[in-house]
Amino acid sequence: MSLGIRDSIHSLEFFSNLCEDEMEQLIAISSLKNYNAECLLHYEKSQSNKLLFLVNGLAKAYKMDKHDNEIFLYYIYKNHMLSEISSLQDEYLTSYSNITFVEDSQLLSIDYVQFKEKFLDNSILCLELANEVIRQSKLLQDLVNREFIFDSVSKVAMMLSSNLEMFNRLKRYDVSLMLHIQPSTLSRVLSRLKRKAVIDIDHGKVIITDRKSLVKIYEGLENA
Repeated sequence: MSLGIRDSIHSLEFFSNLCEDEMEQLIAISSLKNYNAECLLHYEKSQSNKLLFLVNGLAKAYKMDKHDNEIFLYYIYKNHMLSEISSLQDEYLTSYSNITFVEDSQLLSIDYVQFKEKFLDNSILCLELANEVIRQSKLLQDLVNREFIFDSVSKVAMMLSSNLEMFNRLKRYDVSLMLHIQPSTLSRVLSRLKRKAVIDIDHGKVIITDRKSLVKIYEGLENA
């Protein structure tokens, strides 16, 4: 469902504390853009003068290795910032990753220079921006754990705990690609978790039956 600019801004928690005058200033420097599923938003290291928020839809961030294999980083859900902030000194934003839309999506696009002048330089929305940067940092911390620290059981447990809806939406083969494990390994892990009554599986959909034990697996407090 496409929204107008005002409704789109109201739908984003990031802007929920703006007064009416501030809202009008934001509307004046904003626009909406619609993208179809599988469209590429930008490549890694691209530069932009727009601050972007996902109003509706779903996107994914990824990198490509030297053999042109896709390395999945994380999903970006509606009500979150798509842009990646590494410095507040520059007049432009540099992307850390490639971003592609998984579903038909709608973006709120804001002139970044004017946003800094009208809001950030006046200490408006600074806390909200900091929270989004922290959230993105946490996603990258999870990536490090997933790729370099966790074994296959911990990888599956973390995804089930943090992203069950997406796990159930994707084909098992696609999940295994994301987690960099074999499909047969994924099946064995799910069977093991089911035997331990940590999860149940109903018509192919995973149901968490013991969230506390599931979390303990990837926090290193319990062996699965």
